[in-house]
Amino acid sequence: MISPTDTLLIERLSPENLADLAALHQAVYQRSPAPDYFPKKYDTAYTGAKYMGYLAYNEALQPVAFYGVIPTLLWHEGKSLLAAQSADTMTHPGYRGLGLFVRLANHTYTLCKLEGVRLVFGFPNQNSLPGFLNKLNWHCTEIMEHFEVPVKPMFSLEKIAGKFPSLQPAYRHYQQRVLKPYLRAVPGIANSVVAEGFNGVFRDDQYLKYKAYSDTQVIQVDRSLFWIKLKNGLHIGDISNVETDFDTTLKKLQRLAGKLGVSVIRFQTSPGTNLHRLFAARFEPLPTYHIIFKPIDDGIATDRIKFTFADIDVF
Repeated sequence: MISPTDTLLIERLSPENLADLAALHQAVYQRSPAPDYFPKKYDTAYTGAKYMGYLAYNEALQPVAFYGVIPTLLWHEGKSLLAAQSADTMTHPGYRGLGLFVRLANHTYTLCKLEGVRLVFGFPNQNSLPGFLNKLNWHCTEIMEHFEVPVKPMFSLEKIAGKFPSLQPAYRHYQQRVLKPYLRAVPGIANSVVAEGFNGVFRDDQYLKYKAYSDTQVIQVDRSLFWIKLKNGLHIGDISNVETDFDTTLKKLQRLAGKLGVSVIRFQTSPGTNLHRLFAARFEPLPTYHIIFKPIDDGIATDRIKFTFADIDVF
């Protein structure tokens, strides 16, 4: 164990130490990410900045803490600017309560300024939120809201496959067979909040190509495109070409989800968006992620920046 006065080795994230990040993830969460997950996630070269974060090591050169952000382009008042999303925060169980989160975060924000990042945004969980607000001077603009659309599958195949890991490959194959008529050969969709005139993540072709580190797909139901992820239900990241008869399209999506063997469709977005209004008219909104910001450049207004679930790094 160390004390807060002990000196740790602090090292910027790089291709050479990505394996240490994966090892720390295993120690903290007791599960290993896919081998290419972190290398793809933190290689944001398309923005002009990459590997934005810091690892802390103990005296035995074992990784004990990490804080990182993901550079991304933000469409803001009619032009793009370099921003970053606060992403992975992890501290080894034996090194918690020693201020490593704040220490590494401040290193990262200094790096952001040097790399030209003008604003950092994030969606922390309830455990991390007080640290961001009280120790790192972030501010909250609003809370995203979550909607659950019930599905009545004939068989709860997702739950069955979850109990028996040996069935997972066959279940994934079945899902793709069911989805095949609906799949569209595109990596993602344009940002619905930007199309409405709000500020938001700039999903150009380079962004969508980068986002391929996450296992998502685009399906078409009627004329609407749904950017989805199948994990603990069917998650909608965003929707484009929303039909006038939204109820009919949604019912078709529910039937498709039932064939896939999932019991719920999930979606979340910022209040005030068109998609929020459509879902809130039909389902109870539940508060989920706090939307928080840390300006690196004080001239960036945050009141009109909106998000959907597709903008969060876990999608």
